Amino acid sequence: MLLGMHVKNLALIDETEVEFQEGLNILTGETGAGKSIIIGSMNLALGEKVPKELLKEQKDAYVELVFSIEHPDTRAILQENEIDFEEDVLILSRKISNGRSVGKINGVSAPATLIRQLAGTCIHLYGQQEHATLLHKANHIDILDSYGGDHLLDLKKQVASCFEQYQDAHKKFLEANLNEEQRAKELELLQFEIKELEQSNLTLNEDEQLEVEFQRLQAGHKILNNLGVVYELTSQSDYNISDLMNRAIKELQLVSGYDPKVNGFYQTLQSIEESLNDMNLDIQKYLMDADFSDERYQEVEQRLNLLNHLKDKYRCSLKDLLELQNQKIRRSQELENYEIFIQTCKKSLDDATKEIEDACVKLSELRKTQAQEFVNEIKNEMSELNFLDVKIHMEFAVAKEYTREGKDIVEFYISLNPGEKEKPLAQVASGGELSRIMLAIKSVLAEKEEIPTIIFDEIDAGISGRTAQMVSEKLHRIGKQSQVICITHLPQIAAMADAHYRIEKSVEDESTVSRISTLNEDGMLDELARMLGGAQITETVYASAREMKDLAMQTKHKI
Repeated sequence: MLLGMHVKNLALIDETEVEFQEGLNILTGETGAGKSIIIGSMNLALGEKVPKELLKEQKDAYVELVFSIEHPDTRAILQENEIDFEEDVLILSRKISNGRSVGKINGVSAPATLIRQLAGTCIHLYGQQEHATLLHKANHIDILDSYGGDHLLDLKKQVASCFEQYQDAHKKFLEANLNEEQRAKELELLQFEIKELEQSNLTLNEDEQLEVEFQRLQAGHKILNNLGVVYELTSQSDYNISDLMNRAIKELQLVSGYDPKVNGFYQTLQSIEESLNDMNLDIQKYLMDADFSDERYQEVEQRLNLLNHLKDKYRCSLKDLLELQNQKIRRSQELENYEIFIQTCKKSLDDATKEIEDACVKLSELRKTQAQEFVNEIKNEMSELNFLDVKIHMEFAVAKEYTREGKDIVEFYISLNPGEKEKPLAQVASGGELSRIMLAIKSVLAEKEEIPTIIFDEIDAGISGRTAQMVSEKLHRIGKQSQVICITHLPQIAAMADAHYRIEKSVEDESTVSRISTLNEDGMLDELARMLGGAQITETVYASAREMKDLAMQTKHKI
């Protein structure tokens, strides 16, 4: 259930917060007051795209929806994605700043796809666009499948699995059909590549092990080079440091007895010479004992170059190269035994075709059974929405190709008037009729889908009078199973509210702003009177509003 909404800096809204209730929540207001902004704000939090017209210049926009977690799928998705939820509360938020959008789930940044997946378990929103989906027969099979339940869902999964196997078998069969020239050319290339890979004697993780050794050898190689240079400079060259030190010591020795300070220089230089000789001996020993082999260094470098060349050539890792080698061997064997191979492919395709055909038949049979039950329930719901003599069925056709959904093409056929032949829904229903048909369908699906919150925007399009009253009663019935939030212009629907909210537009500091407020009983009567009477609200209008609210309460108690 949607517990509350917080909106900041979207279109005419500076900042507003509203708490929703169980049952039927009604939103009303003058045309242009900002009702569409409320729906737009909800869509933002639910992961939809950001319309530029909703954003305010140089201001960060923010919207937050707070849900109580009721659907088991909601918990499963949160747990699967390791998102904490305390006290069974789900918070979906969206912040738009400097053209960038960040969506969060319970304070954790999340991609829009995950947000939309979660939202689908919590809330369904139906507006004019959703009503229009009824006009496209491609959507009708999804509506039917929503009614079908777990058994139908399991069959759909089976069909989808069979379809993948069928696709693989079909693709392999098509690829297997080669003429003699194509087969010979491919076989020649395969044999060359197999020879190249086999002669390389590839082993798993060899490149990683060689890379470690190469780094060690490379460092050792550099150490030996540099130490060799140092040893040469300090002990082996014609004018090395050691010779120069000996000459300096002799010069100091000749005069060291004349001055204690000079004698100190002499002693220091002698100490340095001893240290230098010791270091030269250590370097010589290190060079003699070192196991950094130039030969091994070159071997490792050449081997790494070969492996990297093969990885670059075949554009894959060493692990994948080993599998690729096996694949090429298998493919070579297939082409060398081509007749047996093509027969095997044909049999695999035949088997896969039979499996998907059988699965599609089972799915289609179940759909047809469910369709009959579905349309009967829709017809009953439509009779309660002032469709007096409606006929409806679902027409089935067979697609030319298999799909993940099976081979069924399904379309609603309907007649809304006595004596009229049933025709495709798109050819029969007007805008107001579409909204009522969608409402009838949602009434049937509400219990099946177990969606905690349903939002209806402009469900009252094109209706009035007795029909409007019947729609209001239907919304109340749905509200007993799910939370309903409905934006309406009709007082008959508003009168049935369990909770009523008014959206108002005003001018503040030379700027137009929209605000939403929760109405108490007196506020509900005032709003009903406004909806009934327009600009001038008389005592008679107010009395009519009170009578309408009283009658609505009586009706609600009967339902």
